Amino acid sequence: MAEFTVSTPKRNVILDITGEIDLRIPKDLECGICHVICPHTTAGITVNENADPAVKHDILEKLAHLIPHDETYYQHDEENSDAHLKAILTGFSLALPVKNGKLSLGTWQGVYFCEYDGPRIRKVRLFFQKAEE
Repeated sequence: MAEFTVSTPKRNVILDITGEIDLRIPKDLECGICHVICPHTTAGITVNENADPAVKHDILEKLAHLIPHDETYYQHDEENSDAHLKAILTGFSLALPVKNGKLSLGTWQGVYFCEYDGPRIRKVRLFFQKAEE
């Protein structure tokens, strides 16, 4: 198991954490799975295109349009109901393939930490599983 922190600079932001994950994968893990866990209810983890920064912008804009921050019907009194709903759509965990001690993602893919209630200091937990031969 490994864990690292992510410092999010604003309320809604998507940060590339692919490199942070790769740094923590055991180098002797030739073939397996890296389970990535976001232990927070107002943030999420996902995989998407990491070549064009406009993708992160577009994701955040569409989520803001679909789930506005200031809806009057929210009953949760912490003023972050939108963050909970956005996190549900993003998801809280991933199972990613590992090959030769590194994530085995597609050419354009990266792992995103999605903050919806920042700025905050967040945790990401990693669990490693060796593939059965």
